[in-house]
Amino acid sequence: MKKAVILALIGLSIASCTPTQQGAGIGAASGAVIGGVATGNVRGAAVGAAIGGVSGALIGSVAEQPGQCYYRDRYGRRYIDTCPR
Repeated sequence: MKKAVILALIGLSIASCTPTQQGAGIGAASGAVIGGVATGNVRGAAVGAAIGGVSGALIGSVAEQPGQCYYRDRYGRRYIDTCPR
């Protein structure tokens, strides 16, 4: 019962966020789980949460810009531009 209440609260809190915040939250949670499982310690979970949060925020920020895509230039730098139609 306790798990169901916690999951419901998390779901409701994420539903009220912007796509960037949702992406960061989901990425951080996923990264923490993966990092913790992969390393078996709290430090790995913290690193996974940080990497997942940043990645999720980047993905979420693109969701706020319909018609925009990520690209890489010849030097490997990422930039956002209009998606091909």
